[in-house]
Amino acid sequence: MARSTTPRRGEWQRASTDSVARVCVNLPLAHLDHTFDYRVPAHLDEQARPGVRVRLRFAGQVVDGYLLDRTEESDFDGKLLWIDKVISAEPVLSPEVATLARAVADRYAGTLTDVLRLAIPPRHAAVEKEESPPAPEVPPRPDAAGWRRYQHGEQLIGALHAGKPARAVWQPLPGEDWPLRLAEAAVSVAATGRGTVIVVPDQRDVVRVTAACTALCGADQVVALSAGLGPAKRYRRWLAVRRGTARIVVGTRSSAFAPVADPGLFIVWDDGDDVHSDPHAPYPHTREVLGLRAQLVDAGMIVAGFPRTAEAQLLVETRWAHEVIATRAAVRASAPRVVAVGASAEQEARDPAARSARLPGIAFEAARAALSAGAPVLVQVPRRGYVPTLACGQCRSRARCRRCAGPLALPGSSDGEPRPAACRWCGATEAGFRCPDCGSRRLRAVVVGAGRTAEELGRAFPGVVVRTSGGAAVLDTIPAGPALVVCTPGAEPLAPCGYGAALLLDGWALLTRPDLRAEEEALRRWLSAAALVRSAEDGGRVVVMAESALPPVQALVWWDPVRHATAELAGRRELGFPPAARMAVLDAVPQAVEQVQGLLRLPEGTEVLGPVPLREVDADGASGRERLLLRAPRGQGRALAASVAEAMAIRTARREPDVIRVRVDPLDLV
Repeated sequence: MARSTTPRRGEWQRASTDSVARVCVNLPLAHLDHTFDYRVPAHLDEQARPGVRVRLRFAGQVVDGYLLDRTEESDFDGKLLWIDKVISAEPVLSPEVATLARAVADRYAGTLTDVLRLAIPPRHAAVEKEESPPAPEVPPRPDAAGWRRYQHGEQLIGALHAGKPARAVWQPLPGEDWPLRLAEAAVSVAATGRGTVIVVPDQRDVVRVTAACTALCGADQVVALSAGLGPAKRYRRWLAVRRGTARIVVGTRSSAFAPVADPGLFIVWDDGDDVHSDPHAPYPHTREVLGLRAQLVDAGMIVAGFPRTAEAQLLVETRWAHEVIATRAAVRASAPRVVAVGASAEQEARDPAARSARLPGIAFEAARAALSAGAPVLVQVPRRGYVPTLACGQCRSRARCRRCAGPLALPGSSDGEPRPAACRWCGATEAGFRCPDCGSRRLRAVVVGAGRTAEELGRAFPGVVVRTSGGAAVLDTIPAGPALVVCTPGAEPLAPCGYGAALLLDGWALLTRPDLRAEEEALRRWLSAAALVRSAEDGGRVVVMAESALPPVQALVWWDPVRHATAELAGRRELGFPPAARMAVLDAVPQAVEQVQGLLRLPEGTEVLGPVPLREVDADGASGRERLLLRAPRGQGRALAASVAEAMAIRTARREPDVIRVRVDPLDLV
């Protein structure tokens, strides 16, 4: 007797068409980094659209996921489980962002789930119920006359307006109103109905660029996204972008994944700033994310900043992007006069102690001249605090706490009373320091912070207002008039008519860091500060306290970041460092490193360096770990990442307990 095919009462029926859903399950395990097929019930047919959040059963537990696609048949031979629920009918994951997230995961040997956590903010149900305003009319094309100061600048904006995937590395002139230039490029693309994503390092830059874009095309065209927004406000703005209400997105790191409709241009400002590298797995970099995205959707891209990184130089040399720079005559007319320590025999004759002094005579002269002219003086100090690092006054060994071995520092005082040295880790006071190496009780400053510097300058220039900017108290702007502004790198406030002088102190502290990018980072900080100073024709001077013969100092003196980036990239090629090569860094306990080495199927030409013990506590607070470096030719980068991802998938499938931290081309490689 044939079995009846009539469905029983209450039994779920599958959707009439495309009843199979491909789902990304929200489980960050490497061996589960692929899609799974589920059956779509008939009562969820209309809601279960690609891009929505769903809830389902996986391995006996209820988990969330994203519905990526629907199809008629499945390659799975077994019985498919049902999708239990559509959490929200809002399609939050666009096909373009889903493709980008997969490409980023493959580039950094990560998982799709980890990337989607960075790309899509948490849901706010009340916000989803709100009505979004209709898309505004296309704005008019702005006048981009400011780009005529740069070679091929006007052609770049014209190509972007014409819908061409023009890509450029732009070096602004000193004193340039770079937010306005970026806004002109963005609105030129928005005038064609396409979208733009602008990613900047911090909230201050978000405010400046958003204001520039709003002035050109109106507030209804622009959305600002940053981590400082509350959950509801951030999700509301993000939904406005997803629903096509706004055409221009300005934000920080995570905005690189903003789901802008029909993107035509991606911009990253100051790509050398380390905040562009995400601290969460798989640790993607904004420049690389936007580069992948521009390649996938055939859009334009601008990498902009006063300095130029080796990665940006590689884009120029491989002709993936063209450089947009000003002529040397225009640079000389806009740049301040830059002087370094020991730049001339006359300087050494006038001030023989200039090389050893923290503030040589030329620095005092530049500051006095600027203050006399009624202009403020910018003083950049590499470290905040009072005296953040102490050493033994006799043998120069680092002074450490006798309780926890943390570094000792002088915390300074707000009431004028001196305070004894204290540990920066546990906070314990160390009033009776004795060096364990030589027995001396004397302490000396290794690095002087911004607080102590402001105190010293206040005594050297009595009657002059001294302002500080850095840490939790960052100034956005300062009023006009003479003043001394002491700040840490990245916290420089804007002056209404520019600074009359800038003193860049303790250059050795930046240049002697044990870091592959020490010189590049030092030049980036110096150029960013010097760009706020008036031109040499208007009396602007910059004094850098560093040896004049060093390459980054010469690049600052001549205001030639391109030459420095070219030499930096050549050195990286010679040594086999990124971006000339691709490197994967694996940090774990020794037994896990040994195990993963046996699982790796490395591409041809890959070098295995190490493992070596990690000498210090890492960012996760773990010690007793080892580091394994894998170096491959640039053309084998994708294969290297795939090999590492495959080894990690095998380990998670075996439920190995030890965690391995995987980073591809990290900034802190050395």
